[in-house]
Amino acid sequence: MPASASELVELLDIEDIDRNLFRGRQPQTDRQRVFGGQVAAQALIAAIRTVDPDFHVHSLHSYFLRPGDTAVPIVYDVEAMRDGRSFATRRVVARQHGRPIYYLTANMQRPEEGFEHQDVMPDVVPPEQGLSFHDLMRSRGGADSEAFAKEWAALDVRYLGNSARGLPEDPMHPARAQLWIKVNGDLSDDPAEHLAAFTYASDLTLLGATLVPHGMDISNPRLQPASLDHTIWFHRPFRADRWWLYDQVSPSASGARGLALGRVFTQDGTLVATVAQEGLIRYRSDAGTSGDEALRAG
Repeated sequence: MPASASELVELLDIEDIDRNLFRGRQPQTDRQRVFGGQVAAQALIAAIRTVDPDFHVHSLHSYFLRPGDTAVPIVYDVEAMRDGRSFATRRVVARQHGRPIYYLTANMQRPEEGFEHQDVMPDVVPPEQGLSFHDLMRSRGGADSEAFAKEWAALDVRYLGNSARGLPEDPMHPARAQLWIKVNGDLSDDPAEHLAAFTYASDLTLLGATLVPHGMDISNPRLQPASLDHTIWFHRPFRADRWWLYDQVSPSASGARGLALGRVFTQDGTLVATVAQEGLIRYRSDAGTSGDEALRAG
């Protein structure tokens, strides 16, 4: 996986191979499947490159269909579904080996004035008081904490806690988690770069919130986790290389699936995005499956 901000930008800089047709590269990784955030971010870049720069992405809705192969590039085929005066819509299919692995629909809008309101940001400690991914894995007894930290070095993640440990009790929400995230380095001023980098990071931790009441974490070898769908609403512009709070709650788990919602705030309290994801959280029939597969989660 990308080990720095510059490597992340390079990964998301897809190749234009024909009209509305793009190819995304793969990073060096020990993972057995393509990280969901990677294919979502590359697909979003493909959609953005087919619209007028005056249009800004305000939402994306997507489905993960098949595990991605880390050994071959991904081809992104963009369909222009609408080009209106106020809105534009793109549908992107990501393919490998001649089969679709992921679908994304993105909607764009020309900026305009309108009503304004937002939720209040929760009262949380600053990022400096959170646990890094490395320290979190080490505190849970993870023997591969060094390798895990290296794999995700392009992101700086500071975990604040969840409903089971670290956060105040909230009987209305038994499954909660909070963490600060940012790209670990500086990005350019290109808004598309920040949207894609955020989309990449947004898939990393969300599914873990669905497991909080059940005493498991996403790397448990008894678990078969996988992102099934992923939706983002972008409310206001922000920089992905500055701290943003990921305030996560899981309102339901059933049928071997867990639903997680995330509100995203900048440090000044501005609500900049909302994320929703449903994922597979299934007990494995074979407990000996490798830990890398268990880290497939979003």
